[in-house]
Amino acid sequence: MHELTKFFIGGEWRAATGGAAVSLHDPATGERNVQLAVASEDDVNSAVSAAQRAFDPWALTEPHERVAILRKIAEEIDLRKEELAEAVTSEMGAPLWLSQSAHVSMAPVHFTIAADVLDRFQFERRSGNTLIRYEPIGVCGLITPWNWPLNQICAKLAPALAAGCTVVLKPSEFASLSAVLLAEAIEAAGVPAGVFNLVLGDASTGAEISAHPSIAMVSFTGSTRAGIDVAVRAAPSVKRVHQELGGKSPSVVLDGADLPNAVATVTQFVLLNSGQTCSAPTRLIVPRSKLEQACEIASGVCEAFTVGDPRSEARMGPVVSAAQWNRVQALIKAGVDEGARLVTGGLGKPEGLDRGYYCKPTVFADVHNDMRIAQEEIFGPVLSIVAYDDIEEAIGIANDSPYGLAGYVWGATDDEALAVARRLAVGQIILNGAAMDMSAPFGGYKASGNGREWGELGFEAYLEIKAIVGAASPDMAAGA
Repeated sequence: MHELTKFFIGGEWRAATGGAAVSLHDPATGERNVQLAVASEDDVNSAVSAAQRAFDPWALTEPHERVAILRKIAEEIDLRKEELAEAVTSEMGAPLWLSQSAHVSMAPVHFTIAADVLDRFQFERRSGNTLIRYEPIGVCGLITPWNWPLNQICAKLAPALAAGCTVVLKPSEFASLSAVLLAEAIEAAGVPAGVFNLVLGDASTGAEISAHPSIAMVSFTGSTRAGIDVAVRAAPSVKRVHQELGGKSPSVVLDGADLPNAVATVTQFVLLNSGQTCSAPTRLIVPRSKLEQACEIASGVCEAFTVGDPRSEARMGPVVSAAQWNRVQALIKAGVDEGARLVTGGLGKPEGLDRGYYCKPTVFADVHNDMRIAQEEIFGPVLSIVAYDDIEEAIGIANDSPYGLAGYVWGATDDEALAVARRLAVGQIILNGAAMDMSAPFGGYKASGNGREWGELGFEAYLEIKAIVGAASPDMAAGA
């Protein structure tokens, strides 16, 4: 049992002042494994005050000083990679091999990329007779989810610190253990007191941060419903709100594409992390003439994809909680009730897995866009296959969604895929299974949020723009 009762505020670990607590359960067994304190209003105020005191000194540090600290944080994370991987597996159920190879390995990369961006960024430039300055926005509240916990924290924290902002982080209650370990790495890296602050808690803690008048920006990742609540609470103080929300990402397979490769890759991606990835290609859109072949390939991938104890060699572990398991089951039932064809998987737990929150890898075919499984984010290992007759219909199906986070296009050539990609209303598109680019901007259209993370655009999200008219005139330049 892990008892998380202290917060990192002003450079020291402080006991929580409130009496509220949350109990959490191991996704693999259903047994209670974490008890964490919920930050009170006083705790949040203390964290914000510490961040305010630290802001001016941190914002005025030379970029090369911040670059050195960012690189040191990356080193400290790497030193703790085994412990961090175990934490991720125990709190949200990812197989240990995945925690090691993806969850933890991505975290230090964000700090390295932020350091590289900062190292070359020009904080002042001239335009006509105007000097344009980029300045850190201030104290930032970061509210992060449980599904890719370290990645989502570091994707926000690294550019915020690089830009010269100070931070109050509130991770998901389901992923607080890895956040505490990350805070220890940040402390060991020598980040000045108050620059980084960690409070734990539930939705009430996130609400305190969203509404706090001394926080200049909130960056939130989570459900669209929760994102709306964050924006409403933030509105009275007119703070900047940056959101990466839900997704129902289409994967369009063109007639000349390598169908076996496309379908197998998409299906594996949907099952990875038990389907708990906001950008997962959960809508597979294929030519009608190839529907049955696609079903056969997807079914074969699912049936070969082992499910079990995340500390075994299983390819897929449980979903994060009983509530999430129930949501996945309800949407699988909705798919059956609304007339979709169940190709493989379905309701209930896989055979032999009575404890924990395990789902069956599931594929539906004959899915239409008026079905819930075509429109709602399931956040479980469920793939919906939709057939189309011509490319215009395929594009229409892909864009007929409240979401617009990610998209995938498979064609005979990259140029063919690119022509379709240009017409998809989503924030990031992968062509023909291209490798991940962690410097590429990530974020969505429509109900998938606003703003971008990762790379240079993710760094600029934490900067204000100041125009000083007359400062770039010939006379001023001559006197400089």
